[in-house]
Amino acid sequence: MIFKNADVVLAGGVERLDIRVEGGKIAELAPKLKGEGVDCTGLTVFPAFIDMHVHLREPGFEKKEDIESGSRAAVRGGFSQICCMPNTKPVIDNKVVVTYIKARAKEVGLCKVQPIGAITAGQEGKNLSSIGAMKAAGIVALSEDGKSVVSTGLMANAMMYAADFGLKCLCHCEDSSLVDGGVVNEGYYSTLTGLKGSIRAAEDIIIAREICLAESLSLPVHICHVSTYSGVQLIREAKARGVQVTAETCPHYFTLTDEVIANFDTNTKVNPPIREERDRLAIIEGLKDGTLDCIVTDHAPHHEDDKNVEYNLAAFGISGLETSFALSYTQLVKGGELTLPALARAMSKNPADILGLEGGEIAVGKVADLTFVDLNEQWTVDPKQFASKGKNTPFAGRAVYGRVKRTVVDGEVKYEEKRK
Repeated sequence: MIFKNADVVLAGGVERLDIRVEGGKIAELAPKLKGEGVDCTGLTVFPAFIDMHVHLREPGFEKKEDIESGSRAAVRGGFSQICCMPNTKPVIDNKVVVTYIKARAKEVGLCKVQPIGAITAGQEGKNLSSIGAMKAAGIVALSEDGKSVVSTGLMANAMMYAADFGLKCLCHCEDSSLVDGGVVNEGYYSTLTGLKGSIRAAEDIIIAREICLAESLSLPVHICHVSTYSGVQLIREAKARGVQVTAETCPHYFTLTDEVIANFDTNTKVNPPIREERDRLAIIEGLKDGTLDCIVTDHAPHHEDDKNVEYNLAAFGISGLETSFALSYTQLVKGGELTLPALARAMSKNPADILGLEGGEIAVGKVADLTFVDLNEQWTVDPKQFASKGKNTPFAGRAVYGRVKRTVVDGEVKYEEKRK
């Protein structure tokens, strides 16, 4: 298969090239290759996106999402690989659940699904899970996502044990005693609405703890969904000291502020909460200077029953796989903050490097995971059109640029937009 006349996003810039794919790999990359092919004039080709923070809900919560619907949403959003968090039922804390997820994903056959194992058994925060057995079964990282490991000693042991198996801990940073039932960012809008607020320190204190452990143990750690300006600064300073810390953020943290909670739309309820303009600008600056390595979705689909309740009772989370690229491109690239290669690093190369995954770049000999996008197409977010079961998004009705037209995984077209 040859893809012709594409604007290809490479590490050093964008070039008009043809791409020959053979045996699931990129065999040639050059202008005007001989042979017939698929004309991609007007399309920009990215290394297919990799989302290292997704909730697929299966097993246990298939009413919200399952591996098939989540995979369909992923390829529709341009993702060739997604890493699923362990807060399922049963929890991903043993090789049996890991094996099931891998087998089910292979059966669905759309994108590559990489399981993330729980740090502690049952996510109960008492004993480490079966890390070695899960690694042998195919996990790519460890996380207690949805909460932090409360015991600092247990967290230190987890980081050391994970490192023995070549794994990293992906840390949801939240001091639950400080959150104390908070559902939004503490500030002007929490006061205006009467909703209980959560202070930045609840996130920052655990970020600081994980950095201290990484520095003391000389081990890597990854900070999930950073939302605060002070958290960005903690990570920036740690990196300057040589600490092995990497970090991610999500589109809702650099596109929205907590003003959106003023109408009590439960689709704005997410953990950590959407914060203030100062935080939003700091997140963008962190992406620009490399303090924040990755853009992830924290895709958290919910059934409408979980959101169609009063704000305090609603579930936390946003369904993000199908809007992530367009939101990021519109806000960051069209907004003049990032280049296309920089966006590709944040959504493809860096996640691959952090987790040791194949993919993340377009080069001869590399896996043919490719995403074709019309950057000039403007479209309006309509959750009714989502492939995901989760229609919970605060971006409904928002105009964005950048429509995914085709997603290729291991050299095979897994998604192609239907022509109208």
